[in-house]
Amino acid sequence: MSRGELDNVRRAVGGLKPLIDEKSKDYDRSYVAYLASEEAVIEKLLEMPSVLKTPIVRNGRQATVGYCPEIWKTWE
Repeated sequence: MSRGELDNVRRAVGGLKPLIDEKSKDYDRSYVAYLASEEAVIEKLLEMPSVLKTPIVRNGRQATVGYCPEIWKTWE
């Protein structure tokens, strides 16, 4: 995922927290919870995409994180 895509998804889902998979096997190794700035967290997520919650589904300016078929059905 590019920086621009991550920024768009972040805006659509209301921040970085919904994007982070705290159950990921790489979560502890990423130190995301300990990074001081949002910019540092973004850089780490781009470096270690395995820490992102999936699936990330986009529809124009809308996006969801995780399995959300009820929401997807409402998209045109």
